[in-house]
Amino acid sequence: MIRKADAFIMDPYQLFQRLAVALAIGLIIGIERGWKQRAEPEGERAAGLRTLTLSGLLGGVWGALVYGAGAWGSIALALAFVCFTVVIAAFRYREMVHEGTFGATTVVAAMLAFALGALAVLGDPGLAAAAGVATALLLALKQWLHASLAKLTWEELRSGLVLLAMTVIMLPLLPDRVVTPWFPVNPREVWLLTIFIATLSFAGYLAIRVAGPELGALLSGAAGGLVSSTAVTVNMAQMARAYPTHREMFAAATMVSGAMMMVRVAAVVAVVNATLLVKLALPLVLGALVQAGFAALSAWRAGADKEETAPLTLKNPFDLVSVLQYGALLAVIMALANGIAVWAGAIGAYALAAVSGILDVDAISMSMARLAPHSLSATSAATAILIAVGVNSISKVGLGISAGGLRFGRLLGPALAATLVALGAGFWVSMAW
Repeated sequence: MIRKADAFIMDPYQLFQRLAVALAIGLIIGIERGWKQRAEPEGERAAGLRTLTLSGLLGGVWGALVYGAGAWGSIALALAFVCFTVVIAAFRYREMVHEGTFGATTVVAAMLAFALGALAVLGDPGLAAAAGVATALLLALKQWLHASLAKLTWEELRSGLVLLAMTVIMLPLLPDRVVTPWFPVNPREVWLLTIFIATLSFAGYLAIRVAGPELGALLSGAAGGLVSSTAVTVNMAQMARAYPTHREMFAAATMVSGAMMMVRVAAVVAVVNATLLVKLALPLVLGALVQAGFAALSAWRAGADKEETAPLTLKNPFDLVSVLQYGALLAVIMALANGIAVWAGAIGAYALAAVSGILDVDAISMSMARLAPHSLSATSAATAILIAVGVNSISKVGLGISAGGLRFGRLLGPALAATLVALGAGFWVSMAW
């Protein structure tokens, strides 16, 4: 674009490119609408492939006509948009009367095609194209979205809204600095990490709810490992005691959750401190593979049992009280980690990791990842994280025995021992590089 004598002139080649984007946006939306309406006779569709494609181009042409015209150009574009919407709505109304149906999706799709076509010429064409693809995707996912929504409870929907409130309302209000030297944590950083881990937990919970219990204990263990592998262990152990003929399958699900826990730790470290993942990737991958291998072996042994397995029942992990408790725990651990790193160094970090790892690995993993390599060396931070993972794995055997009995704990023991060996060997190789 160039400016000449206070009048804006768009380069013809650039105008052609932007109009092509506007046409493509309408085409993408039109293809989805046309495919949905492909069974309808010709002439009985208010807005199909051609209409929506031309709508995108029409928006682009109007954008080009009013380009550089200032306030009057904006008014003209708005009037054109209103007239276009009225015409499309009128035809859609006649179509609904004829068919005896209700729905405004086609009208909104046409409005978006026009508006995004204008945005492609007057604004960022890449942003307009992305919005066009997102529009077509939402239209195409209608059945899946409705089916998924039908499976959600009010508590789960409320949890999603709480997550949005935490992200877009609470996060910007928190100070992005250490408030007091007596409690050396950044409130916004703590809240952001809390949102991150809560989102992972909620995603795992929804995976179970949306997929349904018919996929069995293994899927429950895999998805539950994103929520809490410790909770999965307790639940599976209790079900193993109640249904002893399924003991092998429940043990396999517990091992799968342990493997997913290590994947979760790797994801947490990658987000907080990606450079530390170089030292942790190999041991965590080896540990996860060993757990998955033992899970496959245990599931194979249970393969002859065709009885229906009991599904895992998880509490909604996004309960607001639970989220606040986790945030408080994370803040305390981060404050302790900061203090210990200064006063006790690596030995203090290892002790804290061992204690924290009994029930939770995420908070200590995030804390140690934050400290490396400034307050704590990368090697010490990685060692502390692996200590937490190892202690957490050992605690699962104790939980399994207490909740599921000695025989269930014995099934977990060999997998635990092999996992600890894999973690140690992988870390030794990483340090030798």
